[in-house]
Amino acid sequence: MAIRDTPEEWRVTATATPFQGNKTSVRTDSVVMPDGSVVSRDYQVHPGSVAVLALDGQDRVVVLRQYRHPVRQKLWEIPAGLLDVPGENPLHAAQRELYEEAHLKAEQWNVLTDVYTTPGGCDEAVRVFLARGLSDAEGDRFEVSEEEADMELARVPLVELARGALAGELHNNCLVVGVLSLLAARATDGVEALRAADAEWPARPFEA
Repeated sequence: MAIRDTPEEWRVTATATPFQGNKTSVRTDSVVMPDGSVVSRDYQVHPGSVAVLALDGQDRVVVLRQYRHPVRQKLWEIPAGLLDVPGENPLHAAQRELYEEAHLKAEQWNVLTDVYTTPGGCDEAVRVFLARGLSDAEGDRFEVSEEEADMELARVPLVELARGALAGELHNNCLVVGVLSLLAARATDGVEALRAADAEWPARPFEA
């Protein structure tokens, strides 16, 4: 048996949206179970996200520290952001986030991994890119506001981030997944075997 996720959709007899926010909403579906019973499932509807593991020539990762109110912590993260436009090319979104949050550009891009962050309660899909060949972006820095106005930037060795994740000191989903995925890629088929930056993404279809 192939160990891989497969599409499946159980019948929904009713649906409602009890909350509609600025970027996300909450949906309630009545779902038919295999035994014929109907249960209610609440989940957050999310546009999807991209994240960038930006690696420099000294094997350091570009990270930023940002306040996250729901968990009441300042977390070290990698550049990331929402897919604001339906059907937006995720590579273009990732390049935008790297520019806006770190004022950097990259020569080489690959898909590192695709994940669902919390599939039991949210349909958010995230594509994590590996970006290499870093250099400063042209022009003025992007003007940030709100939590982003307090961000700190750093470059941290990849192995140090891996140790921090395994020690329970770093908790951001995209950072942990990205760092450990890169180490796994190096330990298996190599970084050269990673998918192209424009690889299809069934969770969030896009135009090339």
